[in-house]
Amino acid sequence: RATGARPPAAAMVLEAVMVCVDNSDYTRNGDYGTTRFESQTDAVNIVCGAKTRQNPENSVGILATAGDRIEVMITPTTDLGRMISELPKIFVGGTSDLLRGIQTAQLALKHRQNKNQRQRVVAFVGSPITATEKELETLGKNLKKNNVSLDLISFGEVEENTAKLEKLLQAVNSNDSSHILEVPVGPKLLSDVLLSSVIINPDGEAGGGGGGDFGFGMDPNEDPELALALRISMEEERARQAAVDGTAPAEGAAAPAAA
Repeated sequence: RATGARPPAAAMVLEAVMVCVDNSDYTRNGDYGTTRFESQTDAVNIVCGAKTRQNPENSVGILATAGDRIEVMITPTTDLGRMISELPKIFVGGTSDLLRGIQTAQLALKHRQNKNQRQRVVAFVGSPITATEKELETLGKNLKKNNVSLDLISFGEVEENTAKLEKLLQAVNSNDSSHILEVPVGPKLLSDVLLSSVIINPDGEAGGGGGGDFGFGMDPNEDPELALALRISMEEERARQAAVDGTAPAEGAAAPAAA
């Protein structure tokens, strides 16, 4: 379910966006058709494509929230190809730190080149949140104080994380500019649910402006050459990643037991 409704925009919104990717051990779980991480990767592609399509001057950056440290893969850029090429480089493993991830994203947005861009963090949450409700509430208030909007996409551990994410949303939300999208395990793909949500379609346009099952939040008919290049890039990187892992991508390991 999604909460919060963004009012229709009179003009193209100019935004700088940081996407927080959950690359924890939990995302090896294969309960979303493919692994949680692969499903999430498709959804991140859609976010990147949709944001750059909504306004060509929008910039998007990507960071990974698990591992030894928060790793900024790419700072906000308008180059969709660069965004897409960074995703396969993310290593899966460890525990996600959503709190530090969003704090790091906020810092990256603070140093955006175009200060006219509104600030937004899109955070994917596919594992149990380790931060307390109080810590998340404080984080939300700080984001709101600094005019940073927040979109939360919860999957995998939806019920366990609901209370904490609701607390975070309540603290950050200003004029319905922030949202939660919860995607439990079911017949619909994470990317399909995201495509029909207010996070991708603030004006309620179905399917992100067309494109069918093309997973980049854009209509491949509008720019066939770019669409082909993106497809080839993703297929090559997925094949390379599968070879590195030595496993079939769709198999997925079981998630670690909760403490």
